[in-house]
Amino acid sequence: MNDSASRTELAALHQVLVESALVAWTAGNVSARVGDDRFLIKPSGVPYERLTPESMVLCDLDGHPVAAGLKPSSDVFAHAYVYRHRADVGGVVHTHSTYATAWAARDEAIPCVLTAMADEFGGEIPVGPFALIGGEDIGRAIVQTLEGHRSPAVLLRNHGVFTIGGSAREAVKAAVMCEDVARTVHLSRQLGEPLAIPQPDVDSLYDRYQNVYGQ
Repeated sequence: MNDSASRTELAALHQVLVESALVAWTAGNVSARVGDDRFLIKPSGVPYERLTPESMVLCDLDGHPVAAGLKPSSDVFAHAYVYRHRADVGGVVHTHSTYATAWAARDEAIPCVLTAMADEFGGEIPVGPFALIGGEDIGRAIVQTLEGHRSPAVLLRNHGVFTIGGSAREAVKAAVMCEDVARTVHLSRQLGEPLAIPQPDVDSLYDRYQNVYGQ
């Protein structure tokens, strides 16, 4: 995908976050890898209704803008760290979506008790450590927590949700699904203890969804 098409898609994907009620005010962001050594990301502090393809900020893999203009998101160095250390990642998303962030505030992983979780996440949605905003610590926490996990989503303690994907669209899908299952599992726990899905069944569901489901 060329730079112009990437900008257009990225602007549209930010609106998906709004439509899915995953963000409030100017919080949250989506980024997309462009080529081998650059990525586009939401500008810092710009309201979602004012985002355009042209306002997306092109950065190098150290997180620095490649041209003068709007400042990138305050999470830019976290995104850059993920891109440098995960060559398979083409998109990164950050939200403070309500239910998933409530789990993060409790420092608790979301257990795999739904077939939708097995399909999309291949198991629980793990929780990672607290990390301050503005540097590489968040990116390091994302990479280290997801190592050995099939989940494209991670909850960072006291902060919120980060998701990754082979593309920005896949990462946005993971963010939408993360909030959906976080809400359902939370509601289930109000009724009692949810029942875990046996690991062989999780593996079977994950394989079917990733390799058979769809066109």
